Amino acid sequence: MFGLESATGVGGAALVIGVVLLEAIVLYVGYGLLERLVGPALVEALRGDS
Repeated sequence: MFGLESATGVGGAALVIGVVLLEAIVLYVGYGLLERLVGPALVEALRGDS
C-alpha cells in the first residue's frame, strides 16, 4: 500500500509504527469532525424529531 513491505530492521519498524500512528491520528480527527458535522442531524433523523 505505501511500499513499506520492504522496510527492514529497526528503522523499518520505526517507519511502520510511525505510519500506523499517523493514520490513527488522521482517522481520529476525521471521524471526530464528521461526528460533529453530521451527528446532530443524524440523531434527529433517527429519533424523528424533524
